[in-house]
Amino acid sequence: MITVEQAKRLRKAGALWVPGAGDRFVVPDRDMDADVFVVSDMTVEVHDYPGGKVIGFNGTTEWALDSIEQREVIWLPREDQLRNLLGTHFQALEATPGGYTIRLTDDSTFPATDAEHAYANALLHLLNG
Repeated sequence: MITVEQAKRLRKAGALWVPGAGDRFVVPDRDMDADVFVVSDMTVEVHDYPGGKVIGFNGTTEWALDSIEQREVIWLPREDQLRNLLGTHFQALEATPGGYTIRLTDDSTFPATDAEHAYANALLHLLNG
């Protein structure tokens, strides 16, 4: 899983998130930064309202968060989502002795200890030009 800091940089760089089942996110700045939530049709759902998307927490009696606006959470994209965001720029994922390297079609490479970090670094490169 990518770090919250990487996820914040992706959002700032313009990575767009359309929440869906299975998506991971954190709720920052509420003493829950280390808690990873997953959108699920059973417990955490996305609701469309005229003012924007709201992430609702169903059946959470342990704490007082009923829902939160999408803009208040940080999306932690999965490997497949990061690869999809790279689109036609993605050329290859290569296993290396230290982890993995993403190669883009312009022959730039992005090594990291795991594939998700490598994908995130490559996407940051593309988004930041």
